[in-house]
Amino acid sequence: MSNAEQARRARLASMVGTTIEWYDYFLYGTASALIFAPQFFPDLSPTAGKLAAFSTLAIGFVARPLGGVLMGHFGDRIGRKSMLVFSLLVMGCSTMAIGLLPNYHAWGAWAPLALVLCRVLQGISAGGEWGGAALMAVEHAPRNRRGLFGSYAQIGTPLGMVLSTLVFLAVRGTTSGEQFASWGWRIPFLLSIVLVLLGLYIRLRVVESPVFAEVRQRRARLPVAQVLRHQPAALLVATGTFVGNNTLGYIFMVYLVSYSVDETGLGQQTALVNLLLGSVAWLALTPLFGGLSDRIGRRNVYLLGSALNLLWAFPLFWLIDTRAALMVLLAQVVYVVGVAATYAPQAALFTELFRPEWRYSGASLSYSLGAVLGGGFAPIICTALFGHFGTTAAISGYVVLVNLISLAAIAAIPRHLGKPAQHNAVHSTRART
Repeated sequence: MSNAEQARRARLASMVGTTIEWYDYFLYGTASALIFAPQFFPDLSPTAGKLAAFSTLAIGFVARPLGGVLMGHFGDRIGRKSMLVFSLLVMGCSTMAIGLLPNYHAWGAWAPLALVLCRVLQGISAGGEWGGAALMAVEHAPRNRRGLFGSYAQIGTPLGMVLSTLVFLAVRGTTSGEQFASWGWRIPFLLSIVLVLLGLYIRLRVVESPVFAEVRQRRARLPVAQVLRHQPAALLVATGTFVGNNTLGYIFMVYLVSYSVDETGLGQQTALVNLLLGSVAWLALTPLFGGLSDRIGRRNVYLLGSALNLLWAFPLFWLIDTRAALMVLLAQVVYVVGVAATYAPQAALFTELFRPEWRYSGASLSYSLGAVLGGGFAPIICTALFGHFGTTAAISGYVVLVNLISLAAIAAIPRHLGKPAQHNAVHSTRART
């Protein structure tokens, strides 16, 4: 098999696999915004029930560093490919289990406990999935196209959201409100098995990363310990760059759906259509910004996206609060431009920051920690801020704060990363921060 064919398969495997993983993961986010409160926390008030549902969403993020450490360890020890197959199986089985769970009325307190367990398994899977997918795509890439190749792993996030939203829309549109609340919401979770089988077929056909093959004889005994000992600065930079992006991503994917329905009076169908169209825009922009990072550098693309995120923090809710569907859509589409710009270069950046011997561990741990500090608690924080202050200005201030945190990390990104005229040695064991 030629190197070009290997690279093509690696890109496809990264994109399809992450799409399926995030389809499963985002189903939970949409369901937590629309259905889980009455299904699993019916004795609580609407606000308390929503906070409880969002708390189970956050638990998955808390579990992600565990998945990042465990799967990163074995990804650096036995290979990227095996961990990608394992993560897909764990995510698929836990998602199907959610679709089969009895609700609170049928199972009592065991129902929310089982829901939490399934969410923990999703978090462990997500914690190790992204690092492997990113490395497989970037480590097969030509030196001057790492940003573009890495963006294929990033495409899986908005594409997974598009698929999950389309399925939710289809089920919601073909069932009555009572049917959807009773059994219709389960269908998207159960359909996961079809996508998992497709993903396994594709991932089992891809060859192992050539970089892992090169460093196989020099594997670290405890990769995560080596990251903490030798590259703590890289860990902090990578984690910090992801905090703002992940917060904004989950505000878009979860909180804005809830806010649009409950506070502005938009119907569930309209809110889901806006989410779908915003996700399509995010999907289309991701390879563009990934390719741009190859030409002007990762750091500059991050700065561009962060600047837009800061400028749009307040207009976002000003437009949403007009309660006009088109204005809400415009607000969300502009919003995802900044999200896409700060997400597209991540696979290449995280790969370039860490040495190959412990790169899976470094990338996965950074990504997971950034998610815990960012998106994991974003819907809860937004709900609490709005409940306390009664205004979206507090949420906009929160958006500004997390972006400033990421800007501090972005400032520390080496300026040469992503510029093809420079050698930043992704394929060398001498890569340093």
